[in-house]
Amino acid sequence: MATIELNQANFEDVVGGKDMVIVDFWAPWCGPCVSFAPTYEKMSEKFPGIVFGKVNTEAEQELAGSFQIRSIPTLMVFRENIIVYSEAGALPASGLEQLIEQAQNLDMEQVHKDIAAQAN
Repeated sequence: MATIELNQANFEDVVGGKDMVIVDFWAPWCGPCVSFAPTYEKMSEKFPGIVFGKVNTEAEQELAGSFQIRSIPTLMVFRENIIVYSEAGALPASGLEQLIEQAQNLDMEQVHKDIAAQAN
């Protein structure tokens, strides 16, 4: 699956409607972002069951601001509409693949229980 351009209008529908979504916050002027793009695209092809989205922080400043993006590239992994990973910096292909596998292996029932316990 190719990456999807995410924006204010489609973000919630895309992230909320899928089991796992990985979002790359980037900008066209950002060298590391541009260098990371081919790696990100290859992973989207390797893991077709996962949605890979991209948010252009220049065009979508309000959306980036709502997630407090301070440096780019920043990767976020959503599972069942919960942020399970958020970190700035481009990853090598092997690191991104490990991150994806770890996120896939999360016990989401336990994650939901932990969140509920923290809310009390």
